[in-house]
This record gives sequence, C-alpha cells and structure tokens, in this order.
Amino acid sequence: MSFFVTKVVNEWDEVTYQPTVAGFTALVIIMIAVLLAGIAFFGKNRKFSAKQLAFSAMAIALATVTSFIKLFHMPMGGSVTLLSMLFISLIGYWYGLGAGLTAGFAYGILQMVLDPYILSVPQMLVDYIFAFGALGLSGLFSNSKHGLIKGYVASVLGRYFFAFLSGWIFFGTYASYYGFNSGVIYSLAYNGAYLAAEAAITIVVLLIPPVASAMKRIKELALS
Repeated sequence: MSFFVTKVVNEWDEVTYQPTVAGFTALVIIMIAVLLAGIAFFGKNRKFSAKQLAFSAMAIALATVTSFIKLFHMPMGGSVTLLSMLFISLIGYWYGLGAGLTAGFAYGILQMVLDPYILSVPQMLVDYIFAFGALGLSGLFSNSKHGLIKGYVASVLGRYFFAFLSGWIFFGTYASYYGFNSGVIYSLAYNGAYLAAEAAITIVVLLIPPVASAMKRIKELALS
C-alpha cells in the first residue's frame, strides 16, 4: 500500500493519505479507463462515441479549470467555484444518465489526484467517487423540458447528499468547533452553505436568455 500512498499528519493532527507518483499515475490511468468504458457502454450511438469522448473530455477539463477559481473557500474543505459543477452536469444532460455518472466518477478520481484529502477508504469513496459521481444525475432529465435546470438541481442535491454523509460520519467531531451541538446539523449547514451558493449563482446564469440559447445550441452540436 505504501507504494501508492504515503501517510501525512495535517494541522489537525489527523493522519491523511497522499498518493505517491505511482499512486497519481494509477489514478490517472483508472480515470481514463473509466471514461472510455463509460463511452463504450453508455454511448447513445456507437457511431458518435469519438465525439462524445471529445465533448466529455472538454467538459471535464473546463470543470477542472473552474474548480480552481474559487469565489469562496470553506475552512474544512468545500468551496464556491466558478460554475465547475455545471460542466460535469452537462455531460449527463447531453448523453444521459450512464454517461453522466461515468464522467462524474472520472472527475472524482481527477479531483482526488489534484486535491487529495483522504482519511480512509470509505471517506475517499464518499467524498470523491460518490459525491462527484452524483453530478451525473443530470442525465435523469436529459430529454425533459427545462432538462438542464432540472438536471443541474438533481446533480447538486446528489452531491449534497454524499457531502452531508461525509461531514456527519467522518467530520462530525468538528461540529462543536463551529458552535454546533449535532454533527447532523453541522454537516447539513456546512455543506449546504457552499453548495447552495454555487447552485444559486449557476441557475441565475443559466436563466439568462442568451446563455440558455447557447446551451441548447451546444447540446445540438454534441448530439449531431
């Protein structure tokens, strides 16, 4: 195990795990394999799998770049970014639930490479794989009227659910530090603060008529 990860003691005296070079390499390979497998199994039309891969990779790249543009950063992790969740949600909106979930999982692995905070395997799965994977829930509304707004809300709620679980189970001991008597209330409030703020900003942007028209046009291009 030490070949892929190394132990680090952080400022809170917690033992966290950071990937080694071999670990980073393995995670990148896994991310690419997951994305390719998702395209192969969940592509709406095999003939367009190359275009689907290109559009999905572009969206993941944009999500990654904007995830570093933080409008506000929370002290224990989590931040309001420049619409980063939207770009992953777009993949499900374009190509459906299977492709969206796959891209979300791949993005979670990429976030684990770029900004790892790992206390244990269960925490890693909940915070990275499941939470970011849930952004693919937008695919539930890929063919619905106002599907982008509905799908984005579903994506954020899915991520919020797993962020809440993580905050409650793995970080609930910090509740008293922030004046909360309950780990449940602490996690609901803490994670809700930054996720709701980013969601509100994104929805306002999506409701701007030129933006809404551009999003429809981009979906047409992605599926043509």
